[in-house]
Amino acid sequence: MAYKAKYLTDDQQKLAVYAKALSHPVRIFILNYLANNLDKCCYSGDMAEELPIARSTLSEHLKGLKKAGLIQGEINPPYIKYCINRNNWLEARQMLELFFTR
Repeated sequence: MAYKAKYLTDDQQKLAVYAKALSHPVRIFILNYLANNLDKCCYSGDMAEELPIARSTLSEHLKGLKKAGLIQGEINPPYIKYCINRNNWLEARQMLELFFTR
């Protein structure tokens, strides 16, 4: 897509990725859940007990947040631990604050 290179900055594209990751209430729940546990990582099974959704649906939302870089996961068979990716979390916050203050 040629228009991306011509019109969109890297920051605009990155902000759009973060915004897309934030565009679903379940992903907001996941981020709140993990942000409230910043001192430790959480297992996906723990989150599954808190949400009335299928584990496969939860897994898809976790995958989307991980792809956006807002969370990171560690496989420790048979469990997967997730936590906030602090660097990208702070970057997304700064980018959103800047976007909304312009």
